[in-house]
Amino acid sequence: MPTADLVITGAHVRTLDPERPYATAVAVRDGLIAAVGEAADVRDWRGPGTEVVDLGGGRLVPGLVDSHSHPVWGLDMATGIDLTAVRDLDGLRAALTAGQRTDGWVIGYGLDHNVFGGRPVDRALVEDVLEGAPAFLRLYDGHSALVSGAALKAADITGPRAFAQRSHIAVDADGRLTGHLVEHAAMALVEPVMPRPSYTERRVRLAELLGGMAATGLTGAHVMDLGDLDLVGAVAEESVLPLRLRFAPWCMPGADADDLAELLALQGRGGRHWQVGGVKFFMDGTVEGGTAWLDHPDCHGQGTDAFWPDPAAYSSAVRELHRAGVRTATHAIGDAAVRHVLDTVASLGPGGRLAHRVEHIESVPDDLVARFAEVGVIASMQPPHTGFTRADLSDEWSVRLGEERAVRAWRLRDLRDAGAVVALGSDWPIAHHDARGVLATARAPRGAAASRAGLTGIQALEGCTTHAALAAGEGAVGGRIAVGFRADLTALGLDPVEAPADEVAAAPVLLTVTGGHVVHRGL
Repeated sequence: MPTADLVITGAHVRTLDPERPYATAVAVRDGLIAAVGEAADVRDWRGPGTEVVDLGGGRLVPGLVDSHSHPVWGLDMATGIDLTAVRDLDGLRAALTAGQRTDGWVIGYGLDHNVFGGRPVDRALVEDVLEGAPAFLRLYDGHSALVSGAALKAADITGPRAFAQRSHIAVDADGRLTGHLVEHAAMALVEPVMPRPSYTERRVRLAELLGGMAATGLTGAHVMDLGDLDLVGAVAEESVLPLRLRFAPWCMPGADADDLAELLALQGRGGRHWQVGGVKFFMDGTVEGGTAWLDHPDCHGQGTDAFWPDPAAYSSAVRELHRAGVRTATHAIGDAAVRHVLDTVASLGPGGRLAHRVEHIESVPDDLVARFAEVGVIASMQPPHTGFTRADLSDEWSVRLGEERAVRAWRLRDLRDAGAVVALGSDWPIAHHDARGVLATARAPRGAAASRAGLTGIQALEGCTTHAALAAGEGAVGGRIAVGFRADLTALGLDPVEAPADEVAAAPVLLTVTGGHVVHRGL
């Protein structure tokens, strides 16, 4: 009989396998689950080279997966001064005054729209404390930035420009550049002239980040961008990646046949614990930035345009990729954006079921909730985002939408109850990557969503395991602890299903195993 590489005993195993829901021991060989059962069932799998880990009563579940993350691109996004704790304009000015400069630039990230107290995002509010330095301050949503006059000059931005996607360079009533760059194309004008970490620094940071993610129990992440595949490949060659990374490169407005051919050629590229699989689209932007595609305008009269100026071109691209067997994920926050994606997938016929997904889904009416299950579209949602809103609906997100739409915030439970597959994630670096926090806020949403019922404990766990696997088209190999499935395992000091949500958020992580490799030990 062959011997196992790893045997885990003394565990309360929640397998999520309907054939055998519970066990106390697991054996792993060649990166796969070789045996699941009681101590006697794995005894003969032990050999002289087998590592045996006794969890001492710890809770073992399928490896947790972040269904929406940016661990490689995020290295550039989360650079400079951490502004996530800033709550008002005085705090922002103080942080910029005291913050360290990078090659003469003031670079920051995680800036909350609520800091401006309802005022327009404008460089005039901070220009004096910058003392003439170029500055690039990324708003927390990752879809806009505030830049200084010196940064505008360095990038040779002298006025508004036309873009192929919905993006703009903001000006005030007098035509003055406010420094607010909205959406990717506008921000991309400044990024080439900004300081950039060296390859070595990025390589070290990536390894540290992935290790930190594994320390929260994560064994995988669906990466919603192309990242830097050469960098990932280099890290994967010198060590075992602590997380499985599945990349979905972007397809942006204006994509032609050659662009789609390039996306198709990327599919399947990969190495140990990483692979390109899928394509990411944007159907809109963000509520706070005024770029979410809504059925009706927001309180500023914005939000009535799609990210793709020609939404039919988006649908055509999805159909072509679908014919080639490529899964797609579409960023859609507003009700009009979500509706267009659902209509597009419905046009694919039965073959489109569970092959395509929508990211975010922040506010939708009842009829769209029901359609997710009807059409078979996967809902990919990020519970920690609810923390950017307020229960009294005084935050920028809620005010822009108005009460009627704000109370429909993050309908996690409604989607599950309607029969939809709901995969959960963090959207790091927009929110923290801690898998325990994702589980906790899925059960106890915050802010504008606090009045809604959260997921049950088992639903939340499924969102990071079985439903995450379905979202990646990997339901036959991942998301469960069953013989033949990937040996991706997370051991916690308490039961993530039965323990209160606040305790889950701080649960000890005893062990993280990815592909049969122990990548974190907390025992």
